[in-house]
Amino acid sequence: MITYWQQEDGKFKKLKEEELDTSQRTWIDARVVTRDDVETLQNEYKIDPEHILDILDPDEQSRLEDADEYLVTIVRLPIYDPSADPQYLTCPLGIVIKDNFIITICWTDCEVLRDFTTGRIKGVTLSDFPAFIMRILSRADFNYLRYLKEINRRSTAIQNEMSLSIDNNEILQLLGLEKSLVYFTTSLKANQLLLEKFRKTKLIKLDYDDIDWLDDVEIDNHQAIEMADTYRNVLVGVMDAFDSVINNNLNMYMKRLSILNIIMMVPTFITSWYGMNVDLPLVKYGAITCWIISGICLLSVLATHFILGLYEKKYPRTDKRKKIVTLKRKERKNAKRMKSIEAALSE
Repeated sequence: MITYWQQEDGKFKKLKEEELDTSQRTWIDARVVTRDDVETLQNEYKIDPEHILDILDPDEQSRLEDADEYLVTIVRLPIYDPSADPQYLTCPLGIVIKDNFIITICWTDCEVLRDFTTGRIKGVTLSDFPAFIMRILSRADFNYLRYLKEINRRSTAIQNEMSLSIDNNEILQLLGLEKSLVYFTTSLKANQLLLEKFRKTKLIKLDYDDIDWLDDVEIDNHQAIEMADTYRNVLVGVMDAFDSVINNNLNMYMKRLSILNIIMMVPTFITSWYGMNVDLPLVKYGAITCWIISGICLLSVLATHFILGLYEKKYPRTDKRKKIVTLKRKERKNAKRMKSIEAALSE
């Protein structure tokens, strides 16, 4: 869908194409682009279809390109889609400067452009197209930082739930957040290269105010990159820690099953031995043999359990060892404190 915007008294006003004042600068906003919109951009504004296809490519990277009759800038913006997987994504936004028109093209409805059209951003003017681009980049960094904080809060909440019980759904949610952080980091670094090109290129003339905005945008972009890297490293560490916990729990369950198998092995061996079709001891006693065999099995189980209990006392599990070591350390500290107190009193 294509909408047309012009400014009156510093505010954006939505107009129809036939109502536009050709003497004023116009913002042509093309979002959720359809095939008819692509034909309109090609026929009326003479935009190369290759450039439109590049802008509509979800994986297109940020860049600045001179197309003779117009100037093309592609930036990566953050978006939030509750129905997507992952929910936090990035998308390319194409900005075309041609004559008195600045055309923004995006394959989805991103929040950055909605902020401009709803008047949430103050001091935006269409009289200076480079400043308009700087304000888009500044708002994009603002949304990047806000989404990063939301990702961190959601990650913390999921970690608190996993500390109680670990489910597959929670692990998949953490994987989705980690994927979002990877997308954010890649897009922010691509935008950083674009900002450096803005500073060096002669395709766009920046005045002193634009350079100040560019400095602020670079600072925010660096901050967003550092936050994304930090949150990603923390999330990777958390995932590794939970992997270790899952493996440790699996080892404990396997240990218990092995102990149970050892306990059941002795009576199984005895009953199998007496189940042979040959003459065996105690057969002549008749029914009393069953009670004798049962008693032997019970005694073997108790003996095995007693031996394993002695082993546990001599070589306790890791958590018990930690508790024992902690208690011994506390006893040593208390003993040292008592000695220091006694020495102070004796003086």
